[in-house]
Amino acid sequence: MAFDRLTAGRILRPLALVSLLTLAACSGEPQQGMEGMKVPVSVIQVQPQAAVIRTELPGRVQAIEDAEIRARVNGIVQSIDFEQGGTVKAGQLLFTIDPAPYRAARDQAAAQLKNAQAAARTARLLAQRYTALIKQHAVSQQDYDNAVAQSRQAEAAVAAAQAALESAKINLDYTRVTSPIDGTIGKAQVTVGALVSATSATSLATVQRLDQVYVDITQPVAQIATLRRQIADGIVKPDANGDAQAEVLMDDGTAYRHSGKLLFSGVAVDPGTGQVNLRAVFPNPEQILLPGLYVRVRLVQGVDQQALVVPEQAIQRTSDGNSSVVLVKDGKAAFTPVQVGPLTSKGYIIYKGLQAGDQLMVEGFQKVRPGAPVQPMPWKAQGGAQAPAAGGQSGAGKSADGKPAGEQPAATQAH
Repeated sequence: MAFDRLTAGRILRPLALVSLLTLAACSGEPQQGMEGMKVPVSVIQVQPQAAVIRTELPGRVQAIEDAEIRARVNGIVQSIDFEQGGTVKAGQLLFTIDPAPYRAARDQAAAQLKNAQAAARTARLLAQRYTALIKQHAVSQQDYDNAVAQSRQAEAAVAAAQAALESAKINLDYTRVTSPIDGTIGKAQVTVGALVSATSATSLATVQRLDQVYVDITQPVAQIATLRRQIADGIVKPDANGDAQAEVLMDDGTAYRHSGKLLFSGVAVDPGTGQVNLRAVFPNPEQILLPGLYVRVRLVQGVDQQALVVPEQAIQRTSDGNSSVVLVKDGKAAFTPVQVGPLTSKGYIIYKGLQAGDQLMVEGFQKVRPGAPVQPMPWKAQGGAQAPAAGGQSGAGKSADGKPAGEQPAATQAH
C-alpha cells in the first residue's frame, strides 16, 4: 500500500508541473500579443487640388413681377371676371365696378365742353368784329380790349372743360379693372356687391409673374471678407465663367432642376444683421418656386488652386463645437484640430491643421485612442473600388487648367 502511494506521487508531480507551465504560457501569450497589436484603419494621403468653392446661404423666393390690384374709384363691385388661381394676360378684365355714376359724370363733362366751345365761338367772333372796328375808330379801345380778353377766357374755359371730360373718361375706365401684367392671379379679396374705395385703395387681387423668380439671399460680411482676402492673396481665383452660377436646394436636400445666376451682390451692410444682400434669378417654368418660400442657395464663388480636401466622414466634431481629424504619424493615431472651410463635391476644404502628404484616417478612428498604434490601409469607397486620395478635381465643371472634372488624375493613396 505504501509503495502504491509513493509511485502515484512520483507520477503526479511531473504532470502537475507540466500543467502549471502550460497555464502560464497560455496566460502570457495573449498579454504580449495585445500590447503589440495594431488596429487596422483606412487612410488617404492628402494632396493639394483645384477645388470649386461653393457656399450655401439662406434665401427667400420673390416674384419677378408682383402687381397688387387695387380700386382706383369708389363704387360697388358688379362682377368678378376671372378664374381665381388661373393665368391672366395683360389688359384682361378682372373686376367691373358699377359704372353708372361715372358714365353720368362723363356725359356731364361732355355737355360742359360743348357749352364752353359755344361761348368761346361767340367771344371769338366778337373779338374779330372789334378788331375791324377799332381800325375805323368805331369802338373805343376799352371795348376792344374787353372783347379780346373775353375771347381768351372762353378759350381757357374750353381747355378746362376738355380736361374735365378726360378725367371723367379716366374714372369711367377705372370701373373696368384690368391686369397690368401677364401672370398668375390669386384669390379675389372682395365679393360681388362689396363697396370698394379709391381713398383707402381697397385691395382686390394680386397678379404675379412666376415663369422666372428672384431669390433674395443674405450672406454674413465675414464670409465676404474672407473670400476677398483669399482672392487678394492669390489663393482663390474668381469664377472664370463671368456670371456667378447659383443653385437652389429644396427642403429634402435635392437640387432644383434649373440653375440660376447671381444678379448682384450688395455693397452695403445691414447694420441690424451684419449681413449683405444678394439677388439671383432662376427660371421657373413649372412654378415649383413660389413667392415667400424659404430655400438654401448654393453659390459658386471661385476656385482654390491648392485646396486640401478631405471626405466628410473624416471630420470629427468635438464637445466644444470645434472640428478635428485623426492623422497617422509614426504609426500612431494623432488627433489634430482643424479649421474647416466650405463643402465641395469631394468633401470639406481644410484651411488650417493639415499639410500636403499627411496620412488622414477616414475609417476606423472610432476604435483608436490618441497615441494608439495603427496599421494604415488604403481607403476603399462604397462599392468596393479603391477611392482616390483627397487630391483630384472637386466640384462640377472644369478645373483651372480647363480639363473636365472626369479627366483629372487621381491622387496617390497612402500605403
